[in-house]
Amino acid sequence: MKRALISETPEMVGKEVRLCGWVNVRRDHGKLIFIDLRDRSGIIQAVVIPDKVEAYALAKEARSEYAVEIFGLIKERPGSQTKEGEKTGGVEMEVAEMKIISPVEGELPFDVSKKELDVNIQTLLDNRNLSLRNKKVNDIFKVYSQVLKSYAEVMRENDFLEIKTPKIVSAATEGGANFFKIKYFKREAYLAQSPQFYKQAGVGAFERVFEIGSVFRAEPHFTSRHVNEFVGLDAEMGFIESFEDIMSQLEGVFKKIFSDVRENCGDILAEYESEIFVPKTFPKIKLTEAMDILRKEYGKEMEGIDMDPESERLISEWAKKTYNSDFIFLTHYPSSIRPFYAMPSADPQYTESFDLIFKGVEIATGGQRIHNYNQLVANIKKHRLNPDDFKDYLEIFKLGMPPHGGWGLGSERIVQKFLGIKSIKEAILFPRDVKRLTP
Repeated sequence: MKRALISETPEMVGKEVRLCGWVNVRRDHGKLIFIDLRDRSGIIQAVVIPDKVEAYALAKEARSEYAVEIFGLIKERPGSQTKEGEKTGGVEMEVAEMKIISPVEGELPFDVSKKELDVNIQTLLDNRNLSLRNKKVNDIFKVYSQVLKSYAEVMRENDFLEIKTPKIVSAATEGGANFFKIKYFKREAYLAQSPQFYKQAGVGAFERVFEIGSVFRAEPHFTSRHVNEFVGLDAEMGFIESFEDIMSQLEGVFKKIFSDVRENCGDILAEYESEIFVPKTFPKIKLTEAMDILRKEYGKEMEGIDMDPESERLISEWAKKTYNSDFIFLTHYPSSIRPFYAMPSADPQYTESFDLIFKGVEIATGGQRIHNYNQLVANIKKHRLNPDDFKDYLEIFKLGMPPHGGWGLGSERIVQKFLGIKSIKEAILFPRDVKRLTP
């Protein structure tokens, strides 16, 4: 008999079906054994009675997280109500046959069936294969999957072509020291810090491109918002009028993502008590204006010329109070802290660039790029870099490049802030940080 999903059982009352899944909880009441069976679609209560001798013996043996197969009759549960997290509370299975597919070896470090896993993050990540089976943890990645799906859909709807760029490169994309060096046969190479150069090459060929791909940063951070490998949501678009076009496009992307997540993951948002305020238009202010606001409203004096985590949190608080928005664009970052390819503003000490802050955390960086070959060479030198180190990249700009720009998004930060998760590492299946290379 073909396997049925638990979510299908409400339409199968009176029929005999075969289900496969994991034992979420086993409860013994008198002579009856109750098993809450879990598969990818939901949870159903299965009842095993002593008369079914073989099935009863196996049910006595089964424990949480055993992979099992059960066969039996789907029946209504008179007067029952659907429990939280279940789609099948109105029906149950009367088990006739049971098979243990795979048992659990040893003792489980924690009870995965609990609504909240009361364990520290190290235990959560050290036992990742198990913690991912907890419903609330599992649901994080359903939201994540929807974010990736929606991003790809909205980009295609806006005529962006999906590309995949190399992750092993000959030069550090962003310069600096935050790169991973690897041995590439008899040469040295690097793990890509960003697909930036290849996105720009894509503009020269396809005009509009996007990518969903891994990004590597060798930054020795021990924070709740940094990891050393993440999945970037990147895009680049040509023939723009100004970097306002890029911000407008990105705003539409976020509205699409959040609309889809609300529609398709509303139960998960409720589970996490998540509320997102998306304004009709995202507020935009210059970085220098943001610093003035922080000084006047919060007495926050900036030590440098960039936003620190506390500043991002405070300017988000101001945006929420002033515009009822969980988003705010900060624009015109100084050229000294932006890459050499950032387009200078009319006042050349600033650039046509932006960060997008969402709920107190920067989740996107972008802006217009220099498209003129000679201007780009001059700017490379201005940043005290050698144009010869970027020879292949510079070839793009000898071939008639249009005005263009784009963005890079951290996908995990979107999910983290969307659900109000404390650490970004909880929004990554198997995170990599300074100390963690396993599992």
